Amino acid sequence: MSIAEKMASNQKQIAISEFFEKNKHFLGFDTLPRAIITAVKEAVDNSLDACEEARILPDISIEIQRVPKAKDQLILISKDNGPGIPQKSIENVFGKLLYGSRFHAIRQSRGQQGIGITGVVMYSQLTTGKQTYVKSKIASESTAVEVKLGIDTRKNKAVKYAQERLIWSENDTIVEHGLMIKTQMKAKFQRGSQSIVQYLKMTSIVNPHANIRFKYINSDGELEINEFWKRATKSLPAPVKAIKPHPHGIHLGQLQRMLKDSDERKLTSFLRQNFSGVSTRAAKEVCKTASLSDSAKPKLLKTEQVNSLLEACSNVKFLPPPTNCLSPIEDLLIKKGLSKTIDSKFVTTLTRSPRVTSGNPYQIEVGLIYGGKMPADQQVQLLRFANRVPLMYQQGGCLLTQSISSVDWRQYGLEQAGGKGIPKGPATILVHLASTNVQFTSEAKEAVASNEDVMQEIRKALLELGRNLRRHMKKKKKMAKAQEKFDLINDILPAIAEKASTLLKKPIPDLAATISKIMNAVILEQKTWWDKDTKTTRINAKLFNYTSRARSYTILMNWPEKQGAKMIDNDRGGRKETVGLWAWKLETLQPGENTVIEFGLDNLEKGDWTETEVFYRGSAEVIGASKLDEKILEEMKIQNSNEILKEMEVEEIDETISNVASRAKVSNLTDEKLHKESYQTTLFDRGEKDE
Repeated sequence: MSIAEKMASNQKQIAISEFFEKNKHFLGFDTLPRAIITAVKEAVDNSLDACEEARILPDISIEIQRVPKAKDQLILISKDNGPGIPQKSIENVFGKLLYGSRFHAIRQSRGQQGIGITGVVMYSQLTTGKQTYVKSKIASESTAVEVKLGIDTRKNKAVKYAQERLIWSENDTIVEHGLMIKTQMKAKFQRGSQSIVQYLKMTSIVNPHANIRFKYINSDGELEINEFWKRATKSLPAPVKAIKPHPHGIHLGQLQRMLKDSDERKLTSFLRQNFSGVSTRAAKEVCKTASLSDSAKPKLLKTEQVNSLLEACSNVKFLPPPTNCLSPIEDLLIKKGLSKTIDSKFVTTLTRSPRVTSGNPYQIEVGLIYGGKMPADQQVQLLRFANRVPLMYQQGGCLLTQSISSVDWRQYGLEQAGGKGIPKGPATILVHLASTNVQFTSEAKEAVASNEDVMQEIRKALLELGRNLRRHMKKKKKMAKAQEKFDLINDILPAIAEKASTLLKKPIPDLAATISKIMNAVILEQKTWWDKDTKTTRINAKLFNYTSRARSYTILMNWPEKQGAKMIDNDRGGRKETVGLWAWKLETLQPGENTVIEFGLDNLEKGDWTETEVFYRGSAEVIGASKLDEKILEEMKIQNSNEILKEMEVEEIDETISNVASRAKVSNLTDEKLHKESYQTTLFDRGEKDE
């Protein structure tokens, strides 16, 4: 036998499970502390995804038991109230790598590769030789199924050791549906910033609809840690819908496969039926640009023709893909999640409009929490999330971290050496990337890979948070200074007046005009509080004119209209400036006078709304409020208008387009050019503002 033949005879095919068995670090099992966090993460992700898809409010329980007399061995028990897994699917879900329902679906989801929970079973078997115990109950069956299984890594399939049916009850109550996993592995429990407690705490922030319990039992059988993060809302995230791929995000191999599998007879039909954002006009333009016939048969295209087609797709302008494949957390729920876990004095959040990069829809959400008991001499805490999943490791190499570091936080009141890097101060910064295709730096999904479009979008969101923080700090500083001055004057002047009047035997003079002249300021004091008697949120704003001239203002306040709040007891009336912003035109306020604006917010829970931002229009500065930026207001109105258009029915959109085109006498706009999918983002982003 020749050397070449001997070398060839040694070559063998390796199973995917066998590959990951030898390269477990790809899945996040490279160190003992990370191993248990990775296992918990995979279990929690599956539970949340299953509950949300079944429209069930999640109740998740995680328990860690330290194995007595076994060095660095832990037992993980995960339970949820999800829909459960049918008996015939359990072996594939827990015993076959690259098996899942989300890989081919283009939508936001926590897991996509079909590796996670099977990797946990494999790691358990690899490090302890133990079988994994699974108990599942679906609503349509009277009993639960109990299975003990492992993995045949050479064949990439489950090995079932035992199976039986039983009645599943918890605390004398029959479980209607749910799933339980018990597995033993070599791992190490630790505390601190990279711990299970921190991971679950972060998970509760971006999943405020979930109840999450955690218990840690030490080697002596004692309950050492018992944590419970209660859900902050009973509203489930909006369901996401799978969308078709977009031509700008397609690759040659994928396009070749789609053409081969297509049953369409014409190339234009193939483009319209298999991609999002492709109208009849765009399909014909692609064919023309690629020098291909409209009626060309997709199955018969040669490689060079497919290349021409792909190149044409990159040069033709398509409608943006729909964004109902994304499920953002939303501003108010981020604020509630942050407030319930971190004590602070100020919270600001922002959910940006959806955007598209390389044909993939994505959306950025950010939050900043400031003050409270957070240390002022340390780096701010960073909370990174991708599709509602916390990112615990590889912070420095993550796009989200790099975006935060690229902002000059010094101009917003935080310390930062050289204007780059992670700032210092009593603050926590949150960044959440929701996308149909999150690009990670590794299979362990611990850091987001570089993308210039996404980075610029995160920067824009963070700059807005920075401006909010600067306004807050400036307002608080001015208010504190004015209050100090006011208190000093009110302490000294009355005492001087009383003493002088006694000596001169004259009546004590009215000091209001004198105090106003010395203060020479207009001050607004605003309070937001929860009224436990009426179960409503109350807002009170009192405007003082401590100047020698009459003043006239328009006072504006934000309120959570988008979150379903209802304004009540608004006796002063006013008008709606835009969605979530109400305005009151005040009558002339004479020197020394004050006026009050008060109203309530119904349809909210305690803690939903804790701070109201106040703006003003007028010539003189108002301490305690921010001068309204008319440019930002105009942008808000445009964004709100586009959001309204998105929510309109198809018939209403078509009728609106027709009416606008008719009134403007625009003859070159077709129904296809203003196809309803264009409202999934905005006309302004597509450069058609004038039209």
